[in-house]
Amino acid sequence: MSRIGKKPIPIPQGVKVQVGEGVVRAEGPKGKLSQPIPSPLSATLDGGVLVIGRPDDERKIRALHGLTRALMANMVSGVKDGFERKLDIVGIGYRAQMQGKSIQLALGYSHPVIFPLPDGITAEIDKQTAITLRGADKALLGETAAKLRALRKPDPYKGKGIRYSDEYVRRKVGKKAGAK
Repeated sequence: MSRIGKKPIPIPQGVKVQVGEGVVRAEGPKGKLSQPIPSPLSATLDGGVLVIGRPDDERKIRALHGLTRALMANMVSGVKDGFERKLDIVGIGYRAQMQGKSIQLALGYSHPVIFPLPDGITAEIDKQTAITLRGADKALLGETAAKLRALRKPDPYKGKGIRYSDEYVRRKVGKKAGAK
C-alpha cells in the first residue's frame, strides 16, 4: 500500500468535513474548499478521521491514492490555518502597492502592471518590496505566486525581478571590458 495514502487524515477542532457523491467538502475558519475523489478511490469519515481507500494495487490507482490523500490533507489544513507564500521585489524603482482587490506593480516597464488577485487569495505588501500572499487553497496560492513571479523573473546578471523569499538566484558573470 501507499505509505502516504494509507495514513488517516485527522480532522482538527473547528473544521467540518462532509463526504458526498465523489466529492469531499471541508469548511473551517479560513473558508470552504471541495476536492473531487477519483472514481476508483473511496473516502470514509470515521469519527474525527478521514480515510482514503483503494480497491486494488494497480500502479495508477496506487499513485492516485497518495495524491488524493495529500490533496485532502492540504484542504483540511488550509481551511484550518491557511497557507502563505512570500515574494520579494528586487531592483531600483521596482515596487508594488495594493489597489483594491489587485496589485499595482512598477517593474521597469513603460507602464504599471495591474495584477488582479483571484477569489480566496489575499495580499499584504510591506515596504513596497515584500508581498505576502495568503489563502486556504494551496494549489491556487502557488499558481498565483508563480504568475506574479513570471511578470518579471529574477535576472541572473543583476538579480533584479520578483523572486520567492526563500529562492536563491544564481548570479552569472557579465562581460569584462578590455579583456582578450
